Amino acid sequence: MIARDVITDEIPPLIHTDSGEKALRWMEEFKVSHLPVLKNGNFVGLISETEILDRKDLNQSLDVLFDHLPRPYVADTVHVFEVLAKMAEHRISVLPILDQQEQYVGCTSVHQLMCMIANTGSIKEIGGIIVLEMNRIDYSMAQIAQIVEGNNAKILSSYIMSTPDSTKIEVTLKINQMDLGRIIRSFERYDIVVKASYQRSSDEDDMQFRYDALMNYLNM
Repeated sequence: MIARDVITDEIPPLIHTDSGEKALRWMEEFKVSHLPVLKNGNFVGLISETEILDRKDLNQSLDVLFDHLPRPYVADTVHVFEVLAKMAEHRISVLPILDQQEQYVGCTSVHQLMCMIANTGSIKEIGGIIVLEMNRIDYSMAQIAQIVEGNNAKILSSYIMSTPDSTKIEVTLKINQMDLGRIIRSFERYDIVVKASYQRSSDEDDMQFRYDALMNYLNM
C-alpha cells in the first residue's frame, strides 16, 4: 500500500486567502489540528491550530498572518510506512501528499491511517500476541519463524521496537493461534525472553471486542 491509497476525501485544503478563524472552524469540524494550505493550487505549507491561536487578529488571511509555513509532505508513491514515519516525526494529525511534480493531490490523517491499520488482515485475524525481548545482535527472524512454525503456527505480522540508548529490542508477533502456551515454552527453551503475551481464550471474543471498540471510537 502506498501514500495515494490512503488519501482521504473528507479533509479539504485551505487556500492562502482564508482567514485564521475559518481555519480553526474547519479544524474543529474535521477533528484535526493541522490543515494544508494552497496558493494558486500549489502546496505552500501545513498550518497548525497552535500557530493560529498564537496570532491576535484571526480575521486576517493566512498569508497575512504567516510569512512562512512548514512543508512536511510525502510523495504519492512512497510506502505507507513512510507516511506513518513522517507523521510521527513531525507529530502532525494531517499529512499532505504530492505527486512527482510536487503538485498537491490530497492528504491523509491519523484517523484514516488508524482505520487502514485496523482493517488489515493481521489485525482482524483471530490469534494471539507474543512480545519477545532480546539483544539486537541476537535477532533473527528466521530463527523466530522456525520456532513458531515448529509448533504448527504462522506469524501473521511482526513489529520491532528499539531505543537508541539500549542494546535490547522488542519483537512483537501476531500469531494465528489462540493458545500460545507451547510456543512460549519453545521460546523459553531457546533462552529467548518472552516479555508479554496476550491470548484469546476459547470462551470470550476479546480480540474482536477490542477491534469493535476501536472502530466505534474512530467513527465517533
